[in-house]
Amino acid sequence: VQLVESGGGLVQAGGYLRLSCSASGIIFNIFAMGWYRQAPGKQRELVAVITSGGSTNYADSVKGRFTISRDNAKNTVYLQMNSLSLEDTAVYYCNANIDTGVRAIRYWGQGTLVTVSS
Repeated sequence: VQLVESGGGLVQAGGYLRLSCSASGIIFNIFAMGWYRQAPGKQRELVAVITSGGSTNYADSVKGRFTISRDNAKNTVYLQMNSLSLEDTAVYYCNANIDTGVRAIRYWGQGTLVTVSS
């Protein structure tokens, strides 16, 4: 199983970006999917998570600005990021809990860099 992220890049403060993460491989079911981020010199933190049923949870710092969604038919999770600020600069990682038919395993993407400039 692989998670491949896309959509990162350089954006000015106040701008927006949309991240995508697609899972491929032997997949029986995908449970929760989420986005984490790690800023320079900081620990990785949860940004947003969405269950297979569509329930969502967000870090307080992104509530009202970021929206997580998923397309179960495409095994893809998205993160719409609006009103970006300098503090949102980080490497963003996709995470998914995937049933491969043997057991559920938590997979990580390779990360995509989001840089917000002033």
